[in-house]
Amino acid sequence: MWGLGVIIPLLGACALQVSQDPGEVRVMAGDEVALGCRVVLAEPWDLLRLEWVKDGGHGALCATRLHPTALASPAPCAPRLHLAWHPPRATLSLRQAQGDDAGRYLCRVTLEI
Repeated sequence: MWGLGVIIPLLGACALQVSQDPGEVRVMAGDEVALGCRVVLAEPWDLLRLEWVKDGGHGALCATRLHPTALASPAPCAPRLHLAWHPPRATLSLRQAQGDDAGRYLCRVTLEI
């Protein structure tokens, strides 16, 4: 059994709110895991960059650009990962969890102008 933690960052001004769930999850080898990232902006927006990173890594596990109402096309992800966007929520799914998947996952959101 391994733990997958989620870090909830404070990003930018109050106009952008990002929340992640679940806060922590324990899984067994072979399980599927879904990590959620809810993105709310107080003002209209055209384009966001969303990426998932693990353990503060510099390379993204998954990264995509999002439009407020459009569903995202499949984003380039690391093996066994899938990213889905159903506004205002992005979900990172991990298939067949393994020991080296344990760690802290961060949803990083940038408002592009």
